[in-house]
Amino acid sequence: MASAYSKATSDTLLAAVLSSLDDDKAEDVVQIDLRGKTAIGDHMVVCSGRSSRQVSAISEKLVERLKTEFGHFSRIEGKNTGDWVLVDTGDIIVHVFRPEVREFYQLEKMWQLSPADIESEQSI
Repeated sequence: MASAYSKATSDTLLAAVLSSLDDDKAEDVVQIDLRGKTAIGDHMVVCSGRSSRQVSAISEKLVERLKTEFGHFSRIEGKNTGDWVLVDTGDIIVHVFRPEVREFYQLEKMWQLSPADIESEQSI
């Protein structure tokens, strides 16, 4: 199984992540290309679940599918509370939020801004 993962590119993993999120009815899925912005990963995906239970289920299923399909073990944080769950696959960071928590942190807004956007916002 490990050889299947070694052949998987970050784009292949991203496609599997997006497919899993779609299968589990994640809402407002946003993918952010991190290449050239940071070394923490190649992609970030932010999405919402309608309840704490759905947030936890979406993240659990994602981890299971990546393990089954690629033999890849992902780290998961925050599953017990279900407000904000982080799944770290190495190349892809997935954030699954309850809508209220997502709105509060506005994580994707921070990562989608370019340096020029940040400078223009600071000068206002």
